[in-house]
Amino acid sequence: MRLEVEVISTETIKPSSPTPQHLGHYQLSFLDQISPPVYNPLVLFYTADDEINNNNTETLSNFIKQSLSEVFTCFYPLAGRIHKDNNFIECNDEGIPFKKARVKCQLLHLLQNPNPNELNKLLPFDLAEAKELPIGIQFNIFDCGGIGLGICISHKVGDAQSFFTFVKSWAATARGEKHTVRVEFVSATLFPPKNILGFEPSTGITKQNVVTKRFVFTAPKIEEIRSNYTHSESCTPSRVEALSAFIWSRFVAATKPSHKTSDHRFYTITHAVNLRTKMEPPLPDYSFGNLYRTAVTIPCLDNEDEERYNHIIISQMRDSLRKVDKDYVKKLQQGDEHLGFIRDRAEKFARGEIVSFSFTSLCRFPLYEADFGWGKPVWAASASLSFKNLVTFMDSVSGDHGVEAWINLKEEDMAKLEADEKLLSFAS
Repeated sequence: MRLEVEVISTETIKPSSPTPQHLGHYQLSFLDQISPPVYNPLVLFYTADDEINNNNTETLSNFIKQSLSEVFTCFYPLAGRIHKDNNFIECNDEGIPFKKARVKCQLLHLLQNPNPNELNKLLPFDLAEAKELPIGIQFNIFDCGGIGLGICISHKVGDAQSFFTFVKSWAATARGEKHTVRVEFVSATLFPPKNILGFEPSTGITKQNVVTKRFVFTAPKIEEIRSNYTHSESCTPSRVEALSAFIWSRFVAATKPSHKTSDHRFYTITHAVNLRTKMEPPLPDYSFGNLYRTAVTIPCLDNEDEERYNHIIISQMRDSLRKVDKDYVKKLQQGDEHLGFIRDRAEKFARGEIVSFSFTSLCRFPLYEADFGWGKPVWAASASLSFKNLVTFMDSVSGDHGVEAWINLKEEDMAKLEADEKLLSFAS
């Protein structure tokens, strides 16, 4: 459904106490530097239950703003400004925009028929315009009194784990908990900044002709897909592995030219990988920054024997993921070899030589644990992103191991994928 959203106020929220002078300069890491200048979105929806009904929205808004101000004393870089040279954040406590908006519909109607391309209206920023502001908040009030909390965090500042560490701490602060986790800012020490001249982090970002669709896979359907990609009991793919292979195969089947001689491009599958567990010693989850990289798989395209093909693609993906290990991290910390790799890859992408299909998984992240004092969200949503051929996996609200796949494609490719009968037999 289409959303009519009116921003009724904008304020600046600053830390409740000033950032110490010695913390005024937050160095971005090499991995921060090469991360795309986009905002990562999250919208958390809360129904108008007793806790919300007993307080007017102005009271709730003030409550949220106060807790945000308090949590910024720990996450002080988020209240500063990203310097235009892409090297550091000036932790000057200038604060971030907090918008309050009216949504002219019932929350229930949105939940029954969500349109990912409309959800961007519930966010404070254009996702492709990540410049100096590290984060922004939009507090959306529905006609029924329900709330949609729209949060954007710059990918220049942190990855998904960092995003959820912040949300978790903010919610705990709002609930009045005093012993929240003290975040660690160590990324620039582990991955010192480099001269990235010749590499453009915005490669792949586009505002044109990209649409987003949400496909829901129930737990029984996922088990059926997993069984199709299982070679033996010792080689059973995870939900994410099986869905990645399945969605990619349906994308290729729907969009690849039928004549092999007419397509000289090579296809890749990429998966975002959390590096915290790959470090020596491993880093805690509350280590802040872009502590991730991607595993790149060049899959087999010979699918004449479907059963054999299904087993091969899972094996290839696992081999790629296994290569992101402690030795990989050590080379990455040196930086130069990886910078050469991503430069070359970006150049080939720009020339149209690579058809890259990317997956990032938010499954098992605490999407539904963000209780700010009025209960847990009834739905956690993404939005329409600024990259084509990108899939975000999220746990379904049912909690039964179902998965929502938020797929971003060129409009013409999406039309073909939506007509794929095999995909539609497994997803709704």
